[in-house]
Amino acid sequence: MDDLLYLVHRIPWPPNKGDKIRSHHILRYLAQHYRVHLGTFIDDPADAAYLPELKRICTTVCARPLPRRRAQLRALTGFLSGEPLTVPWYRDRELARWVRTTLIRQPVACAVAFSSAMAQYLPEGGGRTRVVDFVDVDSDKWTQYAPTRRWPMSAVYRREGRRLLDYERQVAQASDASLFVSPAEADSFRQRAPEAADRVHALNNGVDAAFFAPEAVAGSNPYVAGARTIVFSGAMDYWPNVDAVVWFADHVLPGLRAEHPGVEFCIVGSRPAPEVAALAGRPGVTVTGFVDDVRPWIAHATLAVAPLRIARGVQNKVLEAMALGRPVVASPQALEGLTATPGHEVVAAEAEPRAFLEAVSGYLRAPDPALGQAARARVLADYDWARNLAHLGEILRRRPGRVSGTVSIEEAAHGR
Repeated sequence: MDDLLYLVHRIPWPPNKGDKIRSHHILRYLAQHYRVHLGTFIDDPADAAYLPELKRICTTVCARPLPRRRAQLRALTGFLSGEPLTVPWYRDRELARWVRTTLIRQPVACAVAFSSAMAQYLPEGGGRTRVVDFVDVDSDKWTQYAPTRRWPMSAVYRREGRRLLDYERQVAQASDASLFVSPAEADSFRQRAPEAADRVHALNNGVDAAFFAPEAVAGSNPYVAGARTIVFSGAMDYWPNVDAVVWFADHVLPGLRAEHPGVEFCIVGSRPAPEVAALAGRPGVTVTGFVDDVRPWIAHATLAVAPLRIARGVQNKVLEAMALGRPVVASPQALEGLTATPGHEVVAAEAEPRAFLEAVSGYLRAPDPALGQAARARVLADYDWARNLAHLGEILRRRPGRVSGTVSIEEAAHGR
């Protein structure tokens, strides 16, 4: 096996949130074909318990702590250097030293960075294949955040959107391949970075369809018998998720309960933000916080909702609900990049109170089991991890050297 350097901004174990699901499955694929040297950060101390699992499948592991307060202070240096704040947030001398040592001691043939911020550690030269998995166009996400915040944070987010796009373009230009989570996301980046368009690829997410199978959780109902429950699942300290559930509780749920008394809204996900925790005191709202297994909460709900107003890429919450055979009512933003057919495999509704209320209420008035069945069939057809990750293998087997005379990653980080 060849040696491969894999740099991930958050420990890719366990696969319990969006980015970690993708990085986890990529790691498992890489470990089957390469001797993997993993450099990563631990932002939740509880995740340190999973280091033995990483060391079992990787040749070497460097996992650095990333306390939020320290990262925030480092990020502020970006105002002085002109960098996007995301880059110094993930800057660490010890990780950089470990990367340099690994490259000296090991015959690394390929280097893969998961998220643009980790590209700052990618080695220059050496005849190695360099790949960056951007996942989403993060710069656009910050631009979308800006109108939702008051000054001065609105100005900070607009700045981050601009500076991060410049950085993303330069990183892509200095890499052999840039990966995105869907064809739609890849096309979006090609429009923003035409100079690197020929090296931009879509690498679709997948779903563990055996794990997320209705029969796997058939007997473990967490809800009161006979309850009609609408579920939203996801990391509840992530702003787009926070915005979505607060909006639904404020603008959709009251009208829904007036038409369908007894309907419950269950918010399932770890680390609820204060705005989310405050919803638990309202009639018909449950906030679970962390749960050991999200599957029963989704599988036994009447339907799942994804009323995202801010989104990029592919929403794993939608794919997992589809895999469990649940009907999903989602905004166009939440469905972007998915191959699901609205009206046949999912229900699409604008994140506008009347439209979303009517879509959810319409399903409650006339449930259609065929919708969930078609949703699972779509997942089985298009979202198999093994099949989708085979494309990554093809990219890594290509010879490097397509990129020449481009700006270095270090220069890109500083906007030069």
